[in-house]
Amino acid sequence: MSERRTLTKKIKFFYRDESSNNILRSKELVTDFRCDLFVENCLVVELKTVSEINSIYQAQLLTYMKLLKAPKGIIINFNCFNIFKEGQKTFVNEYFRSLPKL
Repeated sequence: MSERRTLTKKIKFFYRDESSNNILRSKELVTDFRCDLFVENCLVVELKTVSEINSIYQAQLLTYMKLLKAPKGIIINFNCFNIFKEGQKTFVNEYFRSLPKL
């Protein structure tokens, strides 16, 4: 059976009060994040069928990687002729340094 991992994260953000430009207020936003695949607590895989992989999808993957503390991530786009040449993009983050060297 397939288990889908859901992350609930409290995000603190600030906004400027319209009545006074000097006052900043803090709010917490509770939201769910759902990654497509999370392999061996190490690799986040995002599956897409889009005309091109843009920065929004990259930011989404990097956010999942940071929240899951995963060192590697890959976006796979199925809307292309050759998945190996043009349909994938691989990312690593600061957790990659902590992996054991072989």
